[in-house]
Amino acid sequence: MTQYGSWGRYPNLAPAAVSRPHWRDEPLPDTASPMLAYGNGRSYGDSCLNDHGVLRDMRGLDRLIAFDPATGILRCESGVLLADILRFAVPRGWFPAVTPGTRFVTIGGAIANDVHGKNHHRTGTFGQHVLRFALQRSDHTTLLCAPDENPGLFGATIGGLGLTGVILWAEIQLRRIANTAMATETIRFPDIDAFFDLSHESDQDYEYTVAWIDCLAKGASLGRGLFLRGNHATAQDKPPPGPGRVFGFPTELPFPLVNAVTLRAFNQLHYHRQRAQSQRKLMHYEPFFYPLDGIRNWNRLYGRNGFLQYQCVVPPETAKPSIRALLEATAAAGTGSFLAVLKNFGQHPAAGLLSFARPGTTFALDFPNRGQPTLDLLAQLDRITAAAGGAVYPAKDARMSAPHFQQYFPRWREFQNYIDPNFSSSFWRRVSRTA
Repeated sequence: MTQYGSWGRYPNLAPAAVSRPHWRDEPLPDTASPMLAYGNGRSYGDSCLNDHGVLRDMRGLDRLIAFDPATGILRCESGVLLADILRFAVPRGWFPAVTPGTRFVTIGGAIANDVHGKNHHRTGTFGQHVLRFALQRSDHTTLLCAPDENPGLFGATIGGLGLTGVILWAEIQLRRIANTAMATETIRFPDIDAFFDLSHESDQDYEYTVAWIDCLAKGASLGRGLFLRGNHATAQDKPPPGPGRVFGFPTELPFPLVNAVTLRAFNQLHYHRQRAQSQRKLMHYEPFFYPLDGIRNWNRLYGRNGFLQYQCVVPPETAKPSIRALLEATAAAGTGSFLAVLKNFGQHPAAGLLSFARPGTTFALDFPNRGQPTLDLLAQLDRITAAAGGAVYPAKDARMSAPHFQQYFPRWREFQNYIDPNFSSSFWRRVSRTA
């Protein structure tokens, strides 16, 4: 059997069986075991895993169905990758309205996790640009879901972690672009206060904003980093050359390459990688949106034990002290993360009952899995996030407690009404427990 894991390679769980549809009219298998749709395995924890259950591998449903070049409305099967849509749409002058940090996610997965991108402050989440979809249920019905048709299931399925049934196809709204280039500016900033100042300043004029943080910096340099902002280039701008060669890790490493020594060196070099405080340039959209896609199997950097990502959001009123506390805890632990991303979300209402993105500041860190010390650090970060009134992203989680999940997502009981009775996941069984 092909291995079905998550991108973080933790926890190590296995399904009892896998079914692989190739046509939209294929019925779901009759089974007493819980089912779950599986896309491309780019969720980091166990939200895409179904230990001892049945996985429905959706990559066989990978066809584009219809496209309107006048409106940018695209209908495609749920196993289509965002990369497939980019190859089709970009030469025609269209682009996804929202894209996460990798193009190797399925459309079904993007909906199920209600993914967000660098432009949340302008356009919200992926789910807010989904027009409708077909949802296959275990009672052998297929329902059309849209804001005005089965609206309850529509809102539950967006961000619903695959628990309401199988998305067969979806119709999404793309946005116009005039160029494959991005007009960007990278600004080196000295501390966490400067990040908030830059973010506030940039939101008005830039569609895309994000910052990399040196999570090992302490004292007066706490929260220093590089702030990246950009817009799609105009038709008058000269398109840059396409992305270069893709490198990768062909085999699994027995030990993590990310450690205190390599991380400190990387952070120092990366922070000082440009001589000027500010640098403007035109760049191809791929390295702007998907820098880690240029390293094939980059998750193998962390060795055979995998890694855990911690992504949280904290509300605006507690953002500054909370992010400072998260940085201080991470720096004090000394393990650090070479991927430390900070971004302000906008005021858009949630697209789904369990949508993660909400007004505030989101912070994401990757940690090599060193067993209990790593889990203890993440538990400490949980306490800071929970006290701040924030939330942790289910798509990136492998260990949050049931009480914390239920605090972060107060509509979870309402969501339970829409779960397909024959669907479940390792994640859901963990976080839906009650005392």
